[in-house]
Amino acid sequence: MGGMNTAIAPDVLERAGRQAQVVRALQAALPAHALLWSREDTTPYECDGLTAYRERPLVVVLPETEEQVQAVLRACHALEVPVVARGAGTGLSGGAMPHKLGVTLSLAKFNRIVKIDAASRTARVQCGVRNLAISEAAAPYDLYYAPDPSSQIACTIGGNVAENSGGVHCLKYGMTLHNVMKVRGFTVEGEAVEFGSEALDAPGYELLGIVIGSEGMLAVTTEVTVKLVPRPQLARCIMASFDDVRKAGSAVAAVIAGGIIPAGLEMMDKPMTAAVEDFVHAGYDLSAEAILLCESDGTPEEVEEEIGRMSEVLRAAGATAISVSRDEAERLRFWSGRKNAFPASGRMSPDYMCMDSTIPRKRLADILLAIQQMEIKYGLRCANVFHAGDGNLHPLILFDANDADQLHRAELFGADILETSVAMGGTVTGEHGVGVEKLNSMCVQFSAAENEQMFAVKRAFDPKALLNPGKVIPTLNRCAEYGKMLVRGGRIAHPELPRF
Repeated sequence: MGGMNTAIAPDVLERAGRQAQVVRALQAALPAHALLWSREDTTPYECDGLTAYRERPLVVVLPETEEQVQAVLRACHALEVPVVARGAGTGLSGGAMPHKLGVTLSLAKFNRIVKIDAASRTARVQCGVRNLAISEAAAPYDLYYAPDPSSQIACTIGGNVAENSGGVHCLKYGMTLHNVMKVRGFTVEGEAVEFGSEALDAPGYELLGIVIGSEGMLAVTTEVTVKLVPRPQLARCIMASFDDVRKAGSAVAAVIAGGIIPAGLEMMDKPMTAAVEDFVHAGYDLSAEAILLCESDGTPEEVEEEIGRMSEVLRAAGATAISVSRDEAERLRFWSGRKNAFPASGRMSPDYMCMDSTIPRKRLADILLAIQQMEIKYGLRCANVFHAGDGNLHPLILFDANDADQLHRAELFGADILETSVAMGGTVTGEHGVGVEKLNSMCVQFSAAENEQMFAVKRAFDPKALLNPGKVIPTLNRCAEYGKMLVRGGRIAHPELPRF
């Protein structure tokens, strides 16, 4: 051992000391089984569904009661320790990625459906209840919860509130924001708060719309009251094939322009249809350059009339083939491909990066053609699936995260998609949130003054910036550095976008 340098790095010592301090404080607030801090116990929490970015948390807590959540927040606030709330970890933008010197607050044990009120068509549920479980509990009353993200079998309602999740039926029934009446939780100081109301209006400022979609930056959600809607008597789905993506994009605009609001209106390009057909055998047309799934629901008479109108519009727009589901089993088979787009993509590549921007519906074909050129530019494949009815894109960039160069090119590819979407009149996110993934792209969409206004809202709720810090809103310095990087790389291609 003589002469061997056994000095411990200062950052390792800092982490160990901080961890011991935090563990001592939290041991007074939680039972032993609800507190994790060893490497093997905390490593499973190091990322969410965006696996390209990882960080091991200092401590993980798994409270079982609101009183325990409150005690954890008070202890962390007193020590000025960052807190990152986590649900099922299905998010795709790194919103639940831990802070290396912070506490990950897992709310997985808050999984109780408190009350189904069929008379008022509401459900009161804890934040860890799975999205699909709400509909399963409401089914005996012929009711269901409308937002249905593709991860609905696993994602939790608390996470849906954080990201303002949508799903394939959000065109007609809305996002999480349109289907939640009240959110209950705690501020970073441990103060109990409620946003919204089960009545038609709530006293004071209407803050529900600020909290929904705030990505855990403003408060920790523990309970949510959601709206339930009657299960339609009948639903049928059209599968329409197109030999050109521009025709398919124009068909989407034509359906909406015709005064039709389908229950669902989704689009997939040829690479994506090939991937999902091989995975689930949904009966997709593999010769088509793009397919549309258009659903109608309601009474049998309403559905028959709307299916007829949509079919006419789709044929006039250039559909080469149209199939209409004959029964419920076939309708579910049509949708099974769309719902399994992400796992199907995982069979094509070791990793994928799922983007989430929005554009005006009339630019659907333009963005698809632009992405095809980006595939050549960055040397990576991309399969595309869209919530076409509201212009929400989900391009899946295929790469191998073990190859640092491929990861770098995937990041550049994703940023290019987001910036092109903004240049086309869209936004950098639709339902997956900003998290850590889109921080740089927020510099492109918003000016320094606009980002400062968002920071002002954050400070009003969390003056010490302890809840999910370093996410969602980029700092002025970060935007300046990103601007310099773009200039060095010659990547400022859109003169109408903000300068840094």
